[in-house]
Amino acid sequence: MKLFGRSINFKSIQILLIFLAGTAAIIALFPRGGKFRYEFQKGKPWMHEVLVAPFDFPIYKPDAVIQAEKDSVLKDFEPYFQYDSSVLIREKSRLEVLISSAWVDYLKEAESKGMLRSNQVVRQHSPDSLEALYRRSMDEILERLYKRGIVQDPVQLENVHNRESSVNVIMGQVVNERQVSTLFTQKSAYEFLKSEFTGIGGIYQPNVKPEDRFIAQIDPGDLIEPDLFYDEETSNRVKESLVNEISLTQGMVQAGEKIIALGEPVNDQKYQILQSLKREYETNPGVARNYNLIFAGQILLVAFAFLVLYLFLFHFRKEILNSGLKTFFIIMLVVLMASLATLTIRTQSLSLYVVPFVILPVIMKTFYDARIALFVHLITILLIGFWAPNGFEFIFMNFIAGVVTIFTLRNLYRRGILFVSAVFALISYSLVYTGMGLIQEGSIENLEWKNYAWFAGNALMVLTSYPLIYIFEKLFGFISDATLVELSDTNQSLLRQLAEKAPGTFQHSLQVANLAEEAIINVEGNPLLIRAGALYHDIGKMEDPMYFVENLTSNFNPHDNLEFEVSAEKIIGHVSKGVEIAKKHKLPGVIIDFIKTHHGTTTVQYFYKSYLKKYPEADVDIARFTYPGPKPFSKETAVLMMADSTEAASRSLKSINKEVINNLVENIIDNQIKEQQFQNVDLTFRDFSTIKEIFKRKLINIYHARIEYPE
Repeated sequence: MKLFGRSINFKSIQILLIFLAGTAAIIALFPRGGKFRYEFQKGKPWMHEVLVAPFDFPIYKPDAVIQAEKDSVLKDFEPYFQYDSSVLIREKSRLEVLISSAWVDYLKEAESKGMLRSNQVVRQHSPDSLEALYRRSMDEILERLYKRGIVQDPVQLENVHNRESSVNVIMGQVVNERQVSTLFTQKSAYEFLKSEFTGIGGIYQPNVKPEDRFIAQIDPGDLIEPDLFYDEETSNRVKESLVNEISLTQGMVQAGEKIIALGEPVNDQKYQILQSLKREYETNPGVARNYNLIFAGQILLVAFAFLVLYLFLFHFRKEILNSGLKTFFIIMLVVLMASLATLTIRTQSLSLYVVPFVILPVIMKTFYDARIALFVHLITILLIGFWAPNGFEFIFMNFIAGVVTIFTLRNLYRRGILFVSAVFALISYSLVYTGMGLIQEGSIENLEWKNYAWFAGNALMVLTSYPLIYIFEKLFGFISDATLVELSDTNQSLLRQLAEKAPGTFQHSLQVANLAEEAIINVEGNPLLIRAGALYHDIGKMEDPMYFVENLTSNFNPHDNLEFEVSAEKIIGHVSKGVEIAKKHKLPGVIIDFIKTHHGTTTVQYFYKSYLKKYPEADVDIARFTYPGPKPFSKETAVLMMADSTEAASRSLKSINKEVINNLVENIIDNQIKEQQFQNVDLTFRDFSTIKEIFKRKLINIYHARIEYPE
């Protein structure tokens, strides 16, 4: 499309918008405050000029000290309970009803057993006075029980470690303290009542068996109901108030006061002062600064980082920039990892050490290569380093872990390789952290041991790469090494059909796969991808296998009865038919690319020359003898094209020796280069020479018997 006389490249606009969107997303994640200009580490010399306090600022306590003070305050905290006075009234009424009902039944049972006549029920008291005694004593016991209080949730008492401590009981507008040891749980209240009731039974009916005493008729469990309820709202409010009363500072630094000089070691005291100054500078809105300039600086830094990423892709992986989906995938991963880091830092519920940043190079290595995986990982952690605590430590640690992870991911399709990578990531994080900790602290005891637990959690999170890889494969149409191994299995239904319908083509595909695989290894391509592509590149020949020479089993050639244009159409048609079959069987797009490009835009030379020979005066349409393309656009598709042409041509050789094979390979590849079939492929002159030598050696090995024992 042209606008005002200039051509508009919509693909370039799409890529530009993706990069701009990524830039905007990262800028939105930046903290709004300024960035402290100095980098420093505990235990190392101050490497900058003399630092003088630019303004008054407080010296903040270390996080560990504040946490210890919080723990101390909360440990001695006395929880609050609400007292329900209506419970005692209710239970006393229930006791009256129970006694009245139980006494009548008890007397009837005693009469039936003859206990009244034998004076076993009462020895010193009349029945009426005995009932009154029981009623008065049980009422007193019940009142003593509920005056001390029954706690609904015993867990709240278990949280009070010192049994001599007190809890606060809210009784209307009054708050009383009660000792924890005096309070009852429902279980201990039951045991108390049972013991007290048994005691008065022994006093009032000493000569009666315990099971025959009146008190045995009363179940203590019927009189148990909590009257103290944990007041979570009040307790939390008081806890918060106590924590807020803790002072976060431990002194002041006055404006103009010298903080540290060049070469002076950053000891614990200096480190805390520097951290306090950094905190004030980055978070205190009262510090004079121009926020518009800060925002402009953030835009400049992020835009430049993405520009460098674009230039890297432009010079080394240009095919990615030709696909808006692939470009979006990379930018999306960068933004996702940066967002995850920001969320972790802001919530402070988890340590940044638990975030598995090495997942990024794992996924990138799966779908691309080690070089782009490392570069994208580096760009990502550099951007996050602007707002991550201890930026240099964060970048160095994640850079080392990312590099080690990439080195271990040589064969992701093998079972357990990701587990090995996770273990090496854990080791890398732990060793780097230990080294930095020893430099800063100069003591093993001062290392934060809980961080090693975070690293272990990080390693476990790396294992989530497996499901993520599968999801991204389906969403973006990518292909992983594991999927390529599955596709290369000759027991796949489509390959079995090819072997059955076109056995010659199937054997040709196997030979092409062997040639291409060894060649691509030596030019640093993807051997799994090219092998899968080679096995499927000729599946279009299944439709009419007899029109292809490798499938002929007799001297009859169906092309003898066809016009040259029709024969060329039959031969060329296997490309479009192959694409149709591949889409029907839902083969990945990268495999279909091999089907489309394995002949590029070359011509069917035999039928084209035969046509010219038969009709020398005719105005021939060369397009009828030319493959539709496109030309190869990657190392893998280019090498497959060379391997396919070379292997097919070698089958037609009548006499075979080393010189013939050498000439065959040289002529075929040189002609394809002259036809500019590989102009968009990242292959050097040395790569082409390497490929030729490999093809020559492999073909000589294949035809070894015919060379040694010619017909």
